[in-house]
Amino acid sequence: MIALYSFLVVVIFSVIVVRVGAIALELTGVSPQVAIFQAQSAFSGVGFTTSESEIIVSHPLRRRILRTLMLLGSAGLTSSIATLILAFAGQSGATAGIRAIVLAAGLIIIFIFVRSKWVYRGMKRLIVRALDKWAPRLRLHDYEAILGLDKGYTISQIRVREDSWMSGRKLEELKLNLEGITILAIRRRENGKERFMGVVHGKTMIKPGDVLICYGRECVEEALAQRKRGKEGNNQHAKEVQQEQKLEQIRKMQGGFD
Repeated sequence: MIALYSFLVVVIFSVIVVRVGAIALELTGVSPQVAIFQAQSAFSGVGFTTSESEIIVSHPLRRRILRTLMLLGSAGLTSSIATLILAFAGQSGATAGIRAIVLAAGLIIIFIFVRSKWVYRGMKRLIVRALDKWAPRLRLHDYEAILGLDKGYTISQIRVREDSWMSGRKLEELKLNLEGITILAIRRRENGKERFMGVVHGKTMIKPGDVLICYGRECVEEALAQRKRGKEGNNQHAKEVQQEQKLEQIRKMQGGFD
């Protein structure tokens, strides 16, 4: 049974290592879903070739995190396979059956542990503190907290349609800032190639097919994505401006930001 317990310990260790790596990637600005996928890929040595992978490996800090995961993963995978073989080698049918049940129960408990949001939040706090203490040179930042993503704000992409309220207008005409929305960048396809406009200004014209990368309140961005050209769209804009003004008054009364 010692070999079986050792295998479960290796699995737990592997899960923790992948979680630490995923959170470290997340703190460099990678989305949680992409971070966990890339961390698992690096640890297991799968090495998926995707555009996301290219973005990550081109970043020096993220590349260091992935390199560490690969190193630990190569040792962890070999150890887990060896201990699993030892756990069942030379055992009778009854004994092997009992060990299989123990193995299944242990893996189920580990799975529940990994999927728990409470456990994830607790681990993230501990990992952030540990990284700040033991690896201050990594300069990791909790972008979720910095951008207020836990306060109803979000970063999203909006594709501009032909009948969109924004189509064919300059940013200075739209006055999206009055609604509490900031356009961070624009992805535009020109001559069959995608162009990334990382710096936009008031004179920038919004064209059909553009993908706007926006920051603001989630509910406002969802409404903006569906807003159509015409009087109704103008009324919706005016309504959101009034709502943002009310929220601003509330913030001032509370003495800060929500």
